[in-house]
Amino acid sequence: MMPTPKYKIAVVGAGLMGHGIAQNFALGGHDVTITDQSKASLDNAKARILANLKYLGDDERAVERVRPVASLADAVQDADYVVEAVLEDLPLKQTIFGEIEKHVRPDTILASNTSVIPITDIMRGLKRRERALGTHWWNPPYMIPLVEVIQTEWTSPQAVEWTMALHRDIGKKPAHVKKDVPGFIGNRLQHALWREAVNLVEQGICDAKTVDDVVKASFGRRSAVLGPLENADLVGTDLAFAIHNILFPHLDSRPKASPYLEKLVKEGKLGFKTGEGFQKWSAEEQAALRAKLLDHLKTARTRD
Repeated sequence: MMPTPKYKIAVVGAGLMGHGIAQNFALGGHDVTITDQSKASLDNAKARILANLKYLGDDERAVERVRPVASLADAVQDADYVVEAVLEDLPLKQTIFGEIEKHVRPDTILASNTSVIPITDIMRGLKRRERALGTHWWNPPYMIPLVEVIQTEWTSPQAVEWTMALHRDIGKKPAHVKKDVPGFIGNRLQHALWREAVNLVEQGICDAKTVDDVVKASFGRRSAVLGPLENADLVGTDLAFAIHNILFPHLDSRPKASPYLEKLVKEGKLGFKTGEGFQKWSAEEQAALRAKLLDHLKTARTRD
């Protein structure tokens, strides 16, 4: 077998997602530069990466392949691949990519890590749009295997193939999104579920805890090994067709967010941020749920 090529990776943004993305590439053996306008985020990026590596039992030497750089131009210079991971702000992302393009080689692949913003809108102003695409990582990026690779109408097949191979080689599971739509694949599926979950509470059918309990004690248990369309094939597409014709007319199909969710926001019930959202959360309850999630994801890594 041929050895996996090692590339120069640049990560723009050292926050929640950026430092985790840098960690993945460094662990995969690549040299990584990371930059951020926030000096505090940049200064503690390596410490956060090292803490993650220790928690996961991964090779702690990987942090030595990460080099924080204050200047965007210096960070992306000579990079083979640049991934942006800043705030979900379209004008900001457009400005950053306009600046990145001034300092990279013509063949450098450019990627945006965004959850829902169409990649087409982000990359529209670039001169070489054929080398630009999206890579949607999931939080926390050093524990969730999926990376959605989103092509636009301009993205070359070679750029998609190279990016898919790059992420596959560092142990991720890339999914090719062939059409650039808001939310891509994962978030469209996730928020379709969330919409109906909110509606069940809004209509007084059950409370928020019951919604979560039902998901975790039923189809959530099998979702890691049985996807929705595999499940449809398992029970039969004829049964799925019959169920949909009965059920779909009764599902929430409003084109805007639920008024119930809007009311929570207006009342300042922002979830963990304020101690109350759909449910009330003490500091101890928040910490316990976060720890339980991380431990679950850590265990799941050994089964992938």
